[in-house]
Amino acid sequence: MTIRVGLIGLGEVAQLMHLPLLADDARYRIVAVNDVSPSLTAHVAQRYGARAHADADALLSDKEVDAVFILTPDHLHADLLARSLDADKHVFIEKPVCLNVEQLLPLLPRASDYKKTIFVGYMRRYARPFLELKKRMPARSEVQHVRVRDLICEAPFFVAQTRPVFKPNDVPQAVIDAGRARTQTMLRAVVGADAPAAVVRGYQVLTGLSSHSFSAMRELLGTPRVFAARQRNGGEAIAVLFDYGHFTAVYEAVTNHIARFDSGIDVLCDRAMFRINYDTPYVRHLPTRLEITRSGDHETTTETIGPFHEDPFRGELDAFHDAVFNGAPVKTTLEDSLDDLKLFAQIGKLFAEEARSAS
Repeated sequence: MTIRVGLIGLGEVAQLMHLPLLADDARYRIVAVNDVSPSLTAHVAQRYGARAHADADALLSDKEVDAVFILTPDHLHADLLARSLDADKHVFIEKPVCLNVEQLLPLLPRASDYKKTIFVGYMRRYARPFLELKKRMPARSEVQHVRVRDLICEAPFFVAQTRPVFKPNDVPQAVIDAGRARTQTMLRAVVGADAPAAVVRGYQVLTGLSSHSFSAMRELLGTPRVFAARQRNGGEAIAVLFDYGHFTAVYEAVTNHIARFDSGIDVLCDRAMFRINYDTPYVRHLPTRLEITRSGDHETTTETIGPFHEDPFRGELDAFHDAVFNGAPVKTTLEDSLDDLKLFAQIGKLFAEEARSAS
């Protein structure tokens, strides 16, 4: 019951997470790889005993590839997904599926009739603390307040001290420039062609970092209404208020150079608080926990479920394998991702409106 995998995009996330986990898992075999960098493609192919394909179409035409992992920069996702469907492959695609709603909508009818698995990589929704919280989640009527947070230092600080990453220098500058320009076009299709750079960056943070938290919040609580949002510090600091009717959810995202990773969800009820934490994914097997604090009239107790050392990316591989071989339902579908893109668009437009009113 082995899935033969081809990977398109061999950058930092592929090298640190997907490749070693796939190589360690007997249910998977890495048979083909491709990246825009020839030297990186050759390096990964040699290291993992895979065929090196010169371009994505060659990999998609490879008859020995059962499933394609799309791990490229975000502006390429929608195109590669469409071509993977044409090739009749199982698909694992990293979040975000694309950068705006308009890119995704044409793919939804195709996905609804597709006979193979399409799986979006929201790895936090497969993390053990999240699954344990979902089992114990209080009734929505009992929830009084929710706090969701991503207060982080980005990858380079952690990667420099843990695992070497192959960084190629043979990607033509014209390709890099074209990718950046295309990304900007896709982002500005939401926030406006004349939006300040900070607004564009804030929207981009939503599609990347925030997508994990929004997706997890939606699974636990449903899709909310956005009623306030602000970006500051060039788009690197974000605050959003979500309306869930009788309670509010607050989202905070701050990216800076303080060496910490404070990410998680707090659910507060009258006499109980449920808290899950996530640590940086760039250091494998760090412990994560679910903590439940309950207060009575005279005492308070805290129950800890965990610590768990299982990598949430491994949880994704479990679910993907189950879907491919057993037909298990996939919760992180393209339709599910559409709800995130709609929330991002609402927030991005609020960013843009505030910038216009301040000018």
